[in-house]
Amino acid sequence: MSAGKNELVLVGPSKPVVARGLAGFIMHSLAAGVTGKTLPAGLAHVRGMVVTGAPELIGEAWFAHFPKLEIISHFGVGYDRVDAVAAAKHGVIVTNTPEVLTEEVADTALGLLISTVREFPQAERHVRAGRWLHQGYPLSKATLRNRTVGMVGMGAIGQAIARRLDAFGVPVVYHTRKPRPQLAYRYYASVIDMARDVDTLMVIVPGGAATRNMINAEVFEALGPDGIVINMARGTVVDEPALIKALSEKRILSAGLDVYVNEPDVPKQLIELDNVVLLPHLGSASVYTREKMDQLVVDNILAWAAGKPPLTPVVETPWRSWTKA
Repeated sequence: MSAGKNELVLVGPSKPVVARGLAGFIMHSLAAGVTGKTLPAGLAHVRGMVVTGAPELIGEAWFAHFPKLEIISHFGVGYDRVDAVAAAKHGVIVTNTPEVLTEEVADTALGLLISTVREFPQAERHVRAGRWLHQGYPLSKATLRNRTVGMVGMGAIGQAIARRLDAFGVPVVYHTRKPRPQLAYRYYASVIDMARDVDTLMVIVPGGAATRNMINAEVFEALGPDGIVINMARGTVVDEPALIKALSEKRILSAGLDVYVNEPDVPKQLIELDNVVLLPHLGSASVYTREKMDQLVVDNILAWAAGKPPLTPVVETPWRSWTKA
């Protein structure tokens, strides 16, 4: 290990795989809820950071507090809690944990889609409440048999979801900022135009300012009263108040949500609605997959400590030209 690379700051909860994998480092764990205004003194020399959960955006205040910082190894594919543009400006590498969770999230997305379309959670509650003894559960209003799914986002996870839908015999189209010529699916430059032509939206795009409230009242209006929205992205991508209004007024049929704006605080209005399926952000939440993600956090730190290139740098990290004074 290169000199000066033996200390790390841990932001977020400790994890067994991370603790074991980085046992050779001195780890400074920050208190839960620490912010840029309450960061502890005495850590300005630390050059590596591990983020398993951030209480706020890691931005300029953090980089000022850690002037020697060289790498942030971030748990998760989404890294919207790190200002990666500011990190690049300060010469800080940011890594995430893509690919190892692709199939797990795609499995969850299909499970949420089917549960929402066929009302499986509602039917299960019907049995548990003892109502089946007196009345059969009504026929589900929707089916996958006559639906077309519009993918909002077509990265690795989106493509894995599309492959599953292909196997189910469900037509797929997609919207991204730019078309992907290698894909056989129909491309829409406008999410509104796509919403008009389909009846189901599967949302799987990164969070952040560029996608905030991307799925809004105008999209719901275009989708129509038979429309279903599945959000596997970030809560901020869907305009939550507009979604609640659309569901309450039956402007769309139903929704399946794995993510929310202020997790884990799910709006009471959503909880009270029966035409929405709610999951507690468990897209990649299996022991198997989370341990692979944890190991990638470790492996990025080990590569950096050995003077090797980062394994999974985010797109904002120009690591080939990276230098640190």
